[in-house]
Amino acid sequence: MSERSCLAIILAAGEGTRMKSALSKVLHPVGGLPMVAHVVRAATAAGVGDVALVVGRGAEEVEKAARPHANRVSVHLQAQRLGTGNAVLAAASAIAKGFDDLIIMFGDTPMIDTAALMSARERLACGADVVVMGFRPSDPTGYGRLLEKDGQVIAIREEKEASPDEKKIGFCNGGLMAIRGDDALVMLNKITNNNAKKEYYLTDIVEIAHALGKSVVSLEVDAGSVLGVNTRVELAEVESLFQNKMRKSMMLDGVAMIAPETVFFSWDTEIGAETIIEPNVFFGTKVRVSGGATIHAFCHIEGATIATGAHIGPFARLRPGADLREDSKAGNFVEIKKSVISKGAKVNHLTYVGDAEVGENANIGAGTITCNYDGYNKFITKIGAGAFIGSNSALVAPVSIGSGAIVAAGSVITKDVPDDAVAFGRALQENRLKIAPAIRSRNKALKEKNSAK
Repeated sequence: MSERSCLAIILAAGEGTRMKSALSKVLHPVGGLPMVAHVVRAATAAGVGDVALVVGRGAEEVEKAARPHANRVSVHLQAQRLGTGNAVLAAASAIAKGFDDLIIMFGDTPMIDTAALMSARERLACGADVVVMGFRPSDPTGYGRLLEKDGQVIAIREEKEASPDEKKIGFCNGGLMAIRGDDALVMLNKITNNNAKKEYYLTDIVEIAHALGKSVVSLEVDAGSVLGVNTRVELAEVESLFQNKMRKSMMLDGVAMIAPETVFFSWDTEIGAETIIEPNVFFGTKVRVSGGATIHAFCHIEGATIATGAHIGPFARLRPGADLREDSKAGNFVEIKKSVISKGAKVNHLTYVGDAEVGENANIGAGTITCNYDGYNKFITKIGAGAFIGSNSALVAPVSIGSGAIVAAGSVITKDVPDDAVAFGRALQENRLKIAPAIRSRNKALKEKNSAK
């Protein structure tokens, strides 16, 4: 297949009115990645060298989402919405450059399988002129049927035009096609709009191809891989398919999940073997977890790196730039942002660490915060190896805590602490004897007065 050139024409100009969204339909994310980008990635993985992106609404944003995932992208505006055949011809200038294979795809079909695209290209290489991707839904109602005879697809019949016998056919049109490039423009230009809607239907190419003596064959694919998204309900269905696929892939690669149905991944999540993931964990984009880490329940992780032996959570939040090294720990109700937690360091509970460097084997006590923001600027906190930060301490950045230093509980630290020093950043405690009964009596009287009102 590497010897055959291929152009993917991705139709992404639909209005998507049924989504009821200000965002272009194909930009809605699945696994944290816009749908159109999923489609481009599948095409690229199938050996497609060039992508012709047919756009309409939100053209600049759609191009921006697609371009990073393809070798070469050309953008073509579909000025009027006159059907799928018209949409494909919007990319006529790209088709005219001459490709062995054309693959016509849809920007709202994000689950398309790369293997299916490669199989379609293989059929072209073996002599087919048009390959129609079909599927067998549990209920074919509403779908166009693929009519076949002697191993050839002879027509695609829309349900409203199908006879009673044709409606019994369970093999349906998935929409995606592969076309031999040398005759593609000839066939596409023969599509007419002689129908009730006065639109140019790509499906007409099947009968046009037969009239020209061409070979049209089908390729059966999984129903989920050609599931298009028109509503938020369908978007949720596709998200579910994506998550199930990711969960299965992760577990087959050696990741342990106690309740996989409660764990959610992004398209680029990377997790090494022998990592343990407890229930109710969400992975945002740009997360890398080395093997042998443990992610406890109810964690939210995005843009973070987690090394071997690290323990996260339960109820931890790791934000972008969190870098947890070997055998480190971010415990319950801990939030870490843009910080390095070095080997063996512990941030056990109820703590915020942001814009910080925490040295090896340091211990950050409960309730500690790095005060990294002054309302305008961010500043760095540096905590040395083996340092101990007492509970309920506030480290006002920019500030450095030396190696082996101790910060007393309840301190507000505004100056650097030298190595092995002990810092007390709190008011001197004073005990006033025999005062407590009088305070309790006063408070009780106030409560009784308020209750009487």
